Order: sequence, then C-alpha cells, then structure tokens
Amino acid sequence: MTQANEQLEGTPLIAPSSTDHPLHEAIVEACRTVFDPEIPVNIYDLGLIYTINISPENEVHVIMTLTAPGCPVAGDMPGWIQDAIEPVPGVKSATVELVFDPPWGMEMMSDEARLELGFM
Repeated sequence: MTQANEQLEGTPLIAPSSTDHPLHEAIVEACRTVFDPEIPVNIYDLGLIYTINISPENEVHVIMTLTAPGCPVAGDMPGWIQDAIEPVPGVKSATVELVFDPPWGMEMMSDEARLELGFM
C-alpha cells in the first residue's frame, strides 16, 4: 500500500455537513423547498444534497449532485438552491457546487422519499 493510498483510506466519499451549526436545520428546510421538476420529491430528501458546510462567518457552501448528469435542469438547480438558502436569516452568503462523484443512487433517498415514490 502506498503512502497516498494510506492517506485516502478512511476519507469519506461525501464530506460531512456542519450539522452542529445553529443554522443547519433552517438551511435543510430551505433546501426542502426545491423540487426536482421530474420527480415529486424535494432535492434534500432525494439525497441530492451531499454536504452543507457552514463557516463561522455563516457562509454556506453546498455540495450537491443530480439524479443524472444529463438532467435538463443541471444548469438551473444550483441557482435554485442558492436562491432558497440566501434569504435564511443569519446566512451571509451561499455557494453551490455541483459534483458527480460519488454518483447519486436511489439508496441516497430518505425513507420519506422512497415512500412518496412507492419504493417502500
């Protein structure tokens, strides 16, 4: 095993969110107001939001994905998320980064989303 592999081992595929930050729940609720136009479930419960990182200055950085790279709203959805988060009281700014690694899978959906879509 090389030293580079040893450094990568144990590193999560998805960076952890700032769940202990006081704004985290309000930001999650803001994300839940955005829906994938092709699926009647909000993007948070679909598992499209990978990471919500909130700095000590209340700058929010979201890492998200799409159900498929060819999604027709790929260019629009990050802006929808940013527009939903920025008005949250206390948020200084919001940026959204779109990634495709790791790829989204149905196992990333919440139980509520699976129930809504008839997978449970």
